[in-house]
Parts: sequence; C-alpha cells; structure tokens
Amino acid sequence: MLVLGLETSCDETGVALYDSERGLLADALFSQIDLHRAYGGVVPELASRDHVKRMLPLIRQVLDEADCVATEIDAIAYTAGPGRASHGRSSARADARRAAA
Repeated sequence: MLVLGLETSCDETGVALYDSERGLLADALFSQIDLHRAYGGVVPELASRDHVKRMLPLIRQVLDEADCVATEIDAIAYTAGPGRASHGRSSARADARRAAA
C-alpha cells in the first residue's frame, strides 16, 4: 500500500511517501522558522497560508523523488491535531486532487 503523509500541525509543512512493503520512499520538509522569527513565535494565520503555498510543490517533489505518480497513491494520512488540523484535512483533499490531475 502506498501512503502519502501530510503534516501541517504547526509551523512546518511535511510530506512523505511510504510503501508498506518497501518503507519510506521519499520525504520533504519546509520549516517556517524564518517566517515567524520577527513575531517571536508562531502566527497561526501566517502558518496556515504558508502551508497552502508549500503543500503542492512538496507533494510533487516527493512523488518525483520516489518516481511515482499520484494515481498510484492508495491512501492519504494527514494531521488530525492539535494545531492546524482543519487546514490539514482540507489541504490533504485539495492537494491530492490537484497532484492527481
């Protein structure tokens, strides 16, 4: 089973592709440390917007590195909480659809 994992719980956007037989095929992470530094901590609205901006390019990067296409994905795992949980659910569905197109 090929699983696309999406992590958006706070200030990092993470994507991974995992195969139940072969293990981790590829992963990518974008940190928002520089974005939030000026505020002395994480600004939730900025974090959410940056997740939207970063998710699709990271999905494409991971699929390319694993030499896979979106139609091969059997399941999507995403952040359920705490933090940006509602964003994670909506981005998981929207970005997976776009990547498959």
